[in-house]
Amino acid sequence: MISVENVSKTFTLHYQGSAAIEVMRGAALSVGPGECVALTGPSGVGKSTLMRMIYGNYLAASGAIQVGELDVVRAAPREIIALRRETLGYVSQFLRVVPRVPTLDVVAEPLLALGVDSDVAQDRARELLTRLNIPETLWGLSPTTFSGGEQQRVNIARGFAHPYPALLLDEPTASLDPVNRAEVLVLVHEAKARGAAIIGIFHDKAAREELCDREVDLGAFTTGRAA
Repeated sequence: MISVENVSKTFTLHYQGSAAIEVMRGAALSVGPGECVALTGPSGVGKSTLMRMIYGNYLAASGAIQVGELDVVRAAPREIIALRRETLGYVSQFLRVVPRVPTLDVVAEPLLALGVDSDVAQDRARELLTRLNIPETLWGLSPTTFSGGEQQRVNIARGFAHPYPALLLDEPTASLDPVNRAEVLVLVHEAKARGAAIIGIFHDKAAREELCDREVDLGAFTTGRAA
């Protein structure tokens, strides 16, 4: 479902004389349906960089990144947008939403974008917000006003609203209390059980050991310092 082949990445530092720093060379991994693979290695090794390349936020300098039938490296912008809408979910460490949009709508939006009936989409949003212990009194408010932990849980709810065939998870359990951490682990198990291919960054060792089938140490592909 996800295949990374011979991927390299170079950053150009325009504010330092256009110096070019190659941060990754020859990265390779594959993830099948129902499998969870952890990206490991020390801070700065390029875990988030690779995840952003898979999602199409960063352009790889070389190689191929296949998600389903699409090579993300060579895809047109409209193809990337369609991939994100239908196939590839991404739970990042930061919630980025339009201000003043109610939390319920934020979580339901991935389903609404696919043409799912509004009532069905909002029912799914209510289910996830309840499971992740976001009080109903907050559902009509913008999550930009929430605490960091609440925003993280809204971000997770949004990422799991649609049953994406592939998922990218960047520290989904970071800073969560034990109750909400346990619920996130259940959500990941459910995604695996329905056949989602998952790539994750888990500094939470216990979560990584519980969820992940394999680990890929990116240190083997690092040539410099990742941004």
